[in-house]
Amino acid sequence: MILKQFYLECLSHASYLVGDETTGRAVVVDPRRDISEYLAEAETKGLRIEAVINTHFHADFVSGHLEFAAATSAWIGFGEAAETDYPIRRLRHGDHIRLGQVDIEVLSTPGHTWESISLLLREHGDAAPTAVLTGDSLFIGDVGRPDLANLGGGTNTDLARAMYRTVHQVLLPLPDDVLVMPAHGAGSSCGKNLSSDLVSTIGEQRRTNPSVQPMPEDDFVALVTSGQPAIPNYFRTDAVLNKSIRMLFDRTRTVEPLSASAVETELNSPRTVILDTRAPEDYADAHLKGSINVGLDGRFAETCGMVIDVGDRIVLVTAPGEETEAAMRLARIGYDNVIGSADLAVDTDEPFADFTTPIESTHRVGVMELDALLKDSRITLLDVRNPGERAAGHIDGSFHIPLPELVERHGGLPNDKPIVVHCRSGWRSSVAASLLRSLGYTRTTDLVGGYIAWADERRQTSSSCMGTSGD
Repeated sequence: MILKQFYLECLSHASYLVGDETTGRAVVVDPRRDISEYLAEAETKGLRIEAVINTHFHADFVSGHLEFAAATSAWIGFGEAAETDYPIRRLRHGDHIRLGQVDIEVLSTPGHTWESISLLLREHGDAAPTAVLTGDSLFIGDVGRPDLANLGGGTNTDLARAMYRTVHQVLLPLPDDVLVMPAHGAGSSCGKNLSSDLVSTIGEQRRTNPSVQPMPEDDFVALVTSGQPAIPNYFRTDAVLNKSIRMLFDRTRTVEPLSASAVETELNSPRTVILDTRAPEDYADAHLKGSINVGLDGRFAETCGMVIDVGDRIVLVTAPGEETEAAMRLARIGYDNVIGSADLAVDTDEPFADFTTPIESTHRVGVMELDALLKDSRITLLDVRNPGERAAGHIDGSFHIPLPELVERHGGLPNDKPIVVHCRSGWRSSVAASLLRSLGYTRTTDLVGGYIAWADERRQTSSSCMGTSGD
């Protein structure tokens, strides 16, 4: 059996190629929209991709099932509760997909969504199972959240109870040595305590995963329906796109350079966003007034989906040569409206030298400066972390709006004082501060190093004081 995991750090997304070496037949599970890597791997291994199976309707990215159907004539498989606008093969609990010697058994595992399935893999039809591809049902360290889709009807509580049965009646009874290979890892908004490990075993999860420990069903429901990350705005859109007939990803598309005058014309359009993908420190040094900073070095696509609408026209501002990568990552979540990239001056300290539009720089606040500002109540401090992060510790007096909710809730911000934004490390805060400035909160900046820097300074101060008092 050939079993290959493909992992995207920026989306915390895992997908899989499963093939039979004796027959050359293969399936792809939970693929992303840009399918070239899968096709190349299959060709290298001498495999023919006959099917693409989605474990559920993904909300955090656009799946590549339609691209595979167009490129390879593969059939598309979903759990039997799925309803789509395109032809699918409905996969029921206990169904077997035989690629030759390799056998794939379908397990119905609702809870994250109603149509969720897992795939149990065997090297041979009569052999013990080797691995289970769990989608968003069982993660390493957690289980899938029950509040994203409800595409089959019902309530979050209904799905949570279904997840309890999935975990304790379907997945945990599998043999201890069966590999657990989920669709997401740490950082994904599809759960709250996901591990950075990409593979585990049923036995290890039974021992160490807090969400699957023996507990009453009501306690499990309370656990998985509370403390989840805020939901990015684009999730609902992508869940619908994955049910629909939509535009295919264009693997040959290039991003055209736009002159300074063309970019300035776009700045006057209410549906155009200037998206600056450079690192926060480079953005702070100089940027186009009104642009939004989402650094390509972070959770770029998911974060763009929190602060930019899927219908917006997008002009990119990137480091040299990164415009194609940025556009592809946006396309992975269904954002196909990149109209070009600003043609910046290179090999110069003034990349915006050709622009007449106002160029701004931003002073980012350090921890000591923040303390002074808070002491005199001269600012509004905004925490844009997720609820679970804030529950673990926060700065007294801070106002809390998770970044995915900022577009809808910013109107509740006090606007009588300057705003300083903080997150965990200083990356999301640059996103939030730039978004607020684009919305008219012109006296907005952010905290360098975020809550980590603030907490580290507190620990150092405490240690210094303890050392002094001990002398």
